[in-house]
Amino acid sequence: MNSSAKFWNKIAEGYSRQPIADEAAYQKKLQITREYFQPSMEVLEFGCGTGSTAIAHAPYVQHIQAIDFSSNMIEIAQGKADTQNIQNVTFEQASIDELSVPDRTYDAVLGLNVLHLLENKEEVIAKVYNMLQPGGLFITSTVCLGDTIAWFKLIAPIGKFLGLFPLVKVFTIKDLEKSLTDAGFALNCQWQAGDYNSPIGKAKIVFIVAKKAE
Repeated sequence: MNSSAKFWNKIAEGYSRQPIADEAAYQKKLQITREYFQPSMEVLEFGCGTGSTAIAHAPYVQHIQAIDFSSNMIEIAQGKADTQNIQNVTFEQASIDELSVPDRTYDAVLGLNVLHLLENKEEVIAKVYNMLQPGGLFITSTVCLGDTIAWFKLIAPIGKFLGLFPLVKVFTIKDLEKSLTDAGFALNCQWQAGDYNSPIGKAKIVFIVAKKAE
């Protein structure tokens, strides 16, 4: 198990009890996402955490495959689904790197609050592009530390080594936009709430709906 998975396993129980930092912004993102959903859609969510978003979206699509590399997060997510009798969400312990599916498997892929936690953001975005049907959607919400606290990249490796926080990558909103368009996506919708007051300072969070070519 890598150090980031250990970190998320360690904090999973406490994480599941934390209130949403900005409930209004969260609800807005759910609303925007559902404007694109269709009842027949097959959806993947990677980095699903404790499953709240996958469960919230379950009534609006055919099926959601929700993965996370933290076994403790998945255990909590499955417990929520069982309690609420959610039948069309499949929770699985896996990373996006490990997931092997044929090209054009999904109508939409969700990567929420996760791209800045990946070692290989560009590779994952390219993989998502291939997983999607023509015209498929990649829906992301991403912390972009490079716009406000770029200095964090200097201490991030130290904090990860000490187990204080997981792998965190620092990039700007423009960097993220370029990563998506370089992979072939068109940016269909972009929305920002106010700055997020993270423990290390104010951070930009950008919500993007990107579309694969038809």
